[in-house]
Amino acid sequence: MRDDLQSRKPSKDFIHTVFPPSLFSQHHIRRATLEVLRSFFNWKTSGGSSPFLRRLFWGTVCHLHHPKISLYAISMDSKAHTYGSEEHRGSQVHDSEIGEATSVERVNVKPKGDFVPGESSSGSSQNEAAAHGAVELIDSNGQTPIQTTEDELERTRGHRRFGYLRSKQFWIVLILSQTLALTSTGTNTFTTLLVNNGTSIPAFQSLFNYILLNIIYTSYTLYKYGFKGWFRLVRTDGWRYFILAFCDVQGNYFTVLAYRYTTILSAQLINFWAIAVVVFISIVFLKVRYHFAQYAGILICCGGLGMLLASDHIHGLNGGEAPNALKGDLFALVGASMYGLTNVFEEFLVSKKPVYEVLGQLSFYAMFINGVQAGIFDRASFRSATWNSTVGGYLTGYTFLLTFFYSAAPFVFRMASAAFFNIGLLTGNFWGVIVGLKVFHDQVHWMYPVAFVLIMFGHFVYYGTEGVLGESSKPWLGENQEGGNDGFGTARRQLERPDVIV
Repeated sequence: MRDDLQSRKPSKDFIHTVFPPSLFSQHHIRRATLEVLRSFFNWKTSGGSSPFLRRLFWGTVCHLHHPKISLYAISMDSKAHTYGSEEHRGSQVHDSEIGEATSVERVNVKPKGDFVPGESSSGSSQNEAAAHGAVELIDSNGQTPIQTTEDELERTRGHRRFGYLRSKQFWIVLILSQTLALTSTGTNTFTTLLVNNGTSIPAFQSLFNYILLNIIYTSYTLYKYGFKGWFRLVRTDGWRYFILAFCDVQGNYFTVLAYRYTTILSAQLINFWAIAVVVFISIVFLKVRYHFAQYAGILICCGGLGMLLASDHIHGLNGGEAPNALKGDLFALVGASMYGLTNVFEEFLVSKKPVYEVLGQLSFYAMFINGVQAGIFDRASFRSATWNSTVGGYLTGYTFLLTFFYSAAPFVFRMASAAFFNIGLLTGNFWGVIVGLKVFHDQVHWMYPVAFVLIMFGHFVYYGTEGVLGESSKPWLGENQEGGNDGFGTARRQLERPDVIV
């Protein structure tokens, strides 16, 4: 029996792998600690194991690796059963090593695999170390601790001036924003084709989009959180997502409604108000501080759109006389305000929450809100609408394009901002004319290419003074994005993994 226990001891090389010499400042302290841990292993294999001792062992591992950590949740197996230790602080560590008291993230010490001493008769230290795996630290939200700071990242990448314009992320977000502008043009084109076929149902046609989003993202949220976790989410944060969904539905509804009563030129001019709303709310509530170059970039982009609208007005393409200009302008103003509120609120939420959670909750509430509105206001239009295979095809195309738009927009909010998202959509008129050349046989005026170049130039001016992280570094998440999510496109993801692009 004794020989069997001796053969099940972990090798010296394995313990050296877990506790490298760099962790200790004095050789005799390290040797003493290793002997204590070796004794613990001997006693564990002889039947003296207990949850308390396992907690003590892994607490020692965590403390030796990170002596400043004061709160632990120790995961002992792949099912993440945890043992809590409220206040674990090394009393023998000198004050100069700890420094001033700082807020420390909750961490989980999660061994990769279940190492059982003596399970392999070969006694190979390499196999034992591989079976045990490296200790992995994550915070209370299941995220990897931040490895660097924004200043260190800029020094590592070697450029501060025009840092964001030189980064690959800028080109990714620029291409993505123009893809969304094209997508928006596609949805407008399908709406026009539906109206030309005698089907004008502004509220009802968006309902299919919310249903599809709900099927995709609410299902995935349930898979990730479980039913209990999902109901807990609805109970604690449901009111936030209800407000977001309400603003989104009203923005879509009133903007489409405005085109019934006012001219296209008037409605598009009022859409400038959405950019003003975004900038104002971001400054007042999110404490965003825009640079002079960003204001200049926004004005240049708006000037480019002004050229497009002027060209339409000169050539009589503004939609003719308005049936009720005042009523239409008020609807456009409400729609633009709701769009601005939705964009800023969604930017705030996706910076702190997973995208699937935000889109799942948004579509869940919007489906009911939009359904009620469609039942109240679109009943007459629904009865008089034309229904055939062509209309069904247009509705299908509209739904898929809008679903893609909603799915991709959060990543622009993460990598850039709600303001950049809105100025990116200003090129929609230009792309609309390009599509109109083929679909509606429109003609392109010489001012359109000039206006497009001016809007794109405004995008570069907007980011002329930004650092390597651009606007993905959100001021409301902390200096090093401690309060943010580490999903795709976030600044925290780059601070955790400095080698990633987005």
